[in-house]
Amino acid sequence: MAPSELPAALPRPWDPDAFLAVFEDWARGRGTPLYPAQEEAVLELVLEKHLVLSTPTGTGKSLVAVASHAIALAQGRRSVYTAPIKALVSEKFFDLVHLFGAENVGMVTGDSRVNPDAPILCCTAEILANMALRQGADAPVDSVVMDEFHFYADPERGWAWQVPLLLLPGTRFVLMSATLGDVTAIASDLERRTGREVARVTGVERPVPLHYRYLVTPVQETVEELLADGLAPVYIVHFSQAAAVERAQALASVRVASREQRDAIAEAIGAFRFSTGFGQTLGRLVRSGIGVHHAGMLPRYRRLVEQLAQQGLLRVICGTDTLGVGINVPIRTVLLTGLTKFDGARMRQLTAREFHQVAGRAGRAGFDTAGEVVALAPEHEIENTRAAAKAGDDPKAKRKLVKKRAPDGFVNWGPASFERLIGAEPEALASSLRITAAMLLQLIGREGADAPASDPASAFRTVRALVTDNHEPPARRAALARRAIALYRTLRTAGVVEQDGGGFDGTARMRVTVQLQDDFALNQPLSPFALAALELLDPASPGYALDALSVIEATLDDPRPVLAQQQFRARGEAVAAMKAEGIEYDERMELLEEVGWPKPLAELLAEAYETFASSQPWIRDFELRPKSVVRDLWERAMTFSEYVSFYQLGRSEGLVLRYLSDAYRAARQTIPDEAKTEQLRDLVEWLGELVRQVDSSLLDEWAALTDPARALEGPAAEVAPPAPSDVVSNRRAFLVLVRNQLWRRVQLAARQADDELVALDPDAGWPEALDAYYAEHDAIGIGPDARGASRLLITEHPDRWEVRQIVDDPAGDHDWGIAAVVDLDASRLAGEAIVTVGGLTRL
Repeated sequence: MAPSELPAALPRPWDPDAFLAVFEDWARGRGTPLYPAQEEAVLELVLEKHLVLSTPTGTGKSLVAVASHAIALAQGRRSVYTAPIKALVSEKFFDLVHLFGAENVGMVTGDSRVNPDAPILCCTAEILANMALRQGADAPVDSVVMDEFHFYADPERGWAWQVPLLLLPGTRFVLMSATLGDVTAIASDLERRTGREVARVTGVERPVPLHYRYLVTPVQETVEELLADGLAPVYIVHFSQAAAVERAQALASVRVASREQRDAIAEAIGAFRFSTGFGQTLGRLVRSGIGVHHAGMLPRYRRLVEQLAQQGLLRVICGTDTLGVGINVPIRTVLLTGLTKFDGARMRQLTAREFHQVAGRAGRAGFDTAGEVVALAPEHEIENTRAAAKAGDDPKAKRKLVKKRAPDGFVNWGPASFERLIGAEPEALASSLRITAAMLLQLIGREGADAPASDPASAFRTVRALVTDNHEPPARRAALARRAIALYRTLRTAGVVEQDGGGFDGTARMRVTVQLQDDFALNQPLSPFALAALELLDPASPGYALDALSVIEATLDDPRPVLAQQQFRARGEAVAAMKAEGIEYDERMELLEEVGWPKPLAELLAEAYETFASSQPWIRDFELRPKSVVRDLWERAMTFSEYVSFYQLGRSEGLVLRYLSDAYRAARQTIPDEAKTEQLRDLVEWLGELVRQVDSSLLDEWAALTDPARALEGPAAEVAPPAPSDVVSNRRAFLVLVRNQLWRRVQLAARQADDELVALDPDAGWPEALDAYYAEHDAIGIGPDARGASRLLITEHPDRWEVRQIVDDPAGDHDWGIAAVVDLDASRLAGEAIVTVGGLTRL
């Protein structure tokens, strides 16, 4: 039975025995017959029980999830799949579309909606939590699969995994993770609330057992031995992105792949386009059989490494411990370079959950008879051991031996640490519930004025139940109750919530006085504020388009690496300026504390935020973050590669691109058409094309998720992704790209930056041209008018554009310009405007 035939084969009317037979036949037919643990889990689901599925990686939890969805579909009920990250949600969406058909599967992630009323819905945990808050027991959710349920303990996001358990008493839950730990308290509470038994399938033996070793040998030597022993692919785990890249480059000298293997890699890669910077480094590495995988990479690079690995072409992959979350990469051996990590506050040893999450990736079902988990001793201990071995039994050599000390701040580990982690059960999940104004509004708003007369205080009872009957310890419940009361008083003071009679004794009747939008408090909670702030801007102002983008940027999460580099550069420039002014060191250091990254419209937005919050106090749950990334990229007139290089963001270029993609989608979705001037449309179109040309997968996937017919096709399986659209065909965006290239030269000429201009255009005669220009004029204008579209003259030919950027001189003669030729074919190939500048000349 083919995967797409499963929905048609499901028994209707519902018959449990018939379902078990159909599902087992289907699983066997696709080459994945059920393991005993899977059979047990599916049987418990057929018996209508909740299920806690805590089995090791590689034991087929995904197939049990499919059974849960199939049961609901056969019963005519609705099921929901949740995951912690949007990428995993969309991956599961495509998988389920393939299994159940596009008409039966939908997805909602806050910035993507496709077929949202489908009988099977994929969404982030926050989406489901907000459905539970908004609709409670009336939410159209009969069955829920919560994947990676260990995120329940996440301090920032764990609330979203707990709220559905508290507020959906009629829903059947499947809680899945390889590293749950003791969930007795959670299971008992779920049984109490729902009156439904909780079945547990845990402690299952892995179909591919793990072998553990602790070695005191250098990484390179260890890798060579593992390869020689036939234990590839090897995943080398690091706890920083920089360390992963550095390790991969260090291993380039090792003969990882044979000539035949390298030829196979080259054939698989084909015409894959590697950009400058990290892309070129990765290209050299993968052709040698070495992959790199971490969250800072461009999505197409991560996908390239994953697909080459899935085809068995990469023998070594250097990455971070984040690989354990939903990434399907076949690994024989996990090599841990350390057993400690920096958690953002301090260095500490790995928790049992962290260790088992990444160690469990070793061993491929159907390929390997066992998986290998190898931990290495600290580097200083390895060096000391080698030095001691070299000294041997020579007393003189032993006396001269000087042991290398551990680095400052080092947290030690050793064989005992490794053995403890191997034997340790994952820590019990700790509750991390929180209460926000947005949550209160949704709880109150679901009943409010429509509450039945027999229970006028039903909204109050709902709120009180959430803050006093949850998984938190008594002291935390009391703190949540105090927090809820303070928030409620703020909402009443603002007039957003009204109360008729009664008090906190349970007799109060509450209602929300404002209309909450459909996507209230989802992934873009500050969008309503952005709409209000846009009305404060003057569309006739020369800076309106950039200011509108700055409003959007202030509502997005901070791309920390970019902002850190902006601050670093700004402080460097400030120090240089203060030294030139003769400011003393101590005063310089004091003044330097005030220098940060650029924050356009900070004062205006802060005032607008306070005004908005006075009538919509829930907005205070979400921080406004003024910043300039898109604006900075535009004002510097740089390409993506130039911007990444300028701020030295090579290891974070994936994060930079995802931020630009989020900004593009937010601008497209949030700014009303009537608020978009021609210049703003140019900016938005330019931003979208820039993202698409760097890595089309981000926007192509988004487009596919709005088109069920395209979604049915699923993501491309080829190693080399399809080429992005023809950059020249998007005339509006391409024209902006050309203008940016010329404007970059105008900016440099205005600063008389001869060296930088010569680096861009070695044969354009810039020094002589600038001497000639400045002999006549004192400056070059770089104001908004100087960058206007009217300053660029274009003569179009089939294969090229001949362009001239008119320079804004102080006299207003406009008799100087920068001449250039745009090669259209080369631009199509490169995905950006390829401009050859002839120089600065008089008209």
